[in-house]
Amino acid sequence: MSSGLIQCFTGDGKGKTSAAIGTALRALARGWRVAIVAFDKGGTHYSERVAFRERFPDLLDFYPTGLDRIDPETGEFRFGVRLEDCDEATRGLAIVRDLFARNVHRLVILDEIASTVALGMVGEKAVLDLLAAKPPETEVIITGRHATPGLAAASDLVTEMQNVKHYFERGIEAREGLDY
Repeated sequence: MSSGLIQCFTGDGKGKTSAAIGTALRALARGWRVAIVAFDKGGTHYSERVAFRERFPDLLDFYPTGLDRIDPETGEFRFGVRLEDCDEATRGLAIVRDLFARNVHRLVILDEIASTVALGMVGEKAVLDLLAAKPPETEVIITGRHATPGLAAASDLVTEMQNVKHYFERGIEAREGLDY
């Protein structure tokens, strides 16, 4: 395999995490070890976690970080950043640092890291330093809205998902199995 690259899926459109998960599925089909660190995605309502844990227990390591932003009683999303959100983001960086040190995964996905930086939960420099320290053969995918110019510059591929039309705008809520 050639040297591992850094891919970035960003933008306001739907599909950033889905694209990363699709790439993970391809890698798993080839027998690769994959790690996903989900930043700012606490909670248990993400369907892909169930599938990955049940179908690929020996090949995929999943590390959710962050508080659950969905209120279990109302189903409403919590906006804004709390100190605990920043602590969880820092914990996520420590997990990635450990994954890179162990160097057993051919693909490492940092889901929502771009949003985590954009929201100020962790500094861009900390993430750039971490990306610079990745093992040379490890492929890394970063996702999230509002990738900073520095994250884009550090990436070998940047794909921007653009929102042209979204059913949320018509009041259709997120749908289990399709959106989470």
